[in-house]
Amino acid sequence: MQTTSARRNATRQKLYEAAVTLIAEQGFSSTTVEEIAERAGVAKGTVYYNFRSKNDLFEELLRHGVSLLAADLRAAAEGTAAAGGSRIDALDAMVRAGLVYIDRYPAFTQLYVAELWRTNRAWHSTLTVVRREVVAVVEEVLRAGVAEGELSGEIDVPLTAAALVGMVLVAALDWQSFQPERSLDDVHGALSLLLQGRVGGRVP
Repeated sequence: MQTTSARRNATRQKLYEAAVTLIAEQGFSSTTVEEIAERAGVAKGTVYYNFRSKNDLFEELLRHGVSLLAADLRAAAEGTAAAGGSRIDALDAMVRAGLVYIDRYPAFTQLYVAELWRTNRAWHSTLTVVRREVVAVVEEVLRAGVAEGELSGEIDVPLTAAALVGMVLVAALDWQSFQPERSLDDVHGALSLLLQGRVGGRVP
């Protein structure tokens, strides 16, 4: 039998999924609380029981989605390290984990990328914080690689980390929108070559 906490978490997950799908389809302003409740299969009052407002729901949605991505990236890096892989191997595993996440949650990714360009939203500060959470995971691996001599000390770690995250996001959205016939392995292989050449220096 589900506990009260488990039931609430399940309800919140339904609301997250409903909200991200609707907002990705028709925009934040055009999406109503009623529509979110209907898509989630709950009463309108349930939305306000779990979140103070639509803005609050959206901010929590951003935090939730990005935290999942950050956790997947960290798990990929830690798994590679545990298996004795290099820092470049860890970055490559993170690229794949990012592609897998985006393939699983395409609507959230579209929404996240779109919101990065909007600086007039009430939740822009929240977006800045959650973006930092993801980039910081990649920075950790880059800094370790530089410290251990595997990566060049000339690497601009913050910018390189942001560039790698951006590469995965944009490449994945391009893949899904314009090249859906390509497999995840195919896309990962292409990005892996780019990573090895530009960061790892293995390709002349």
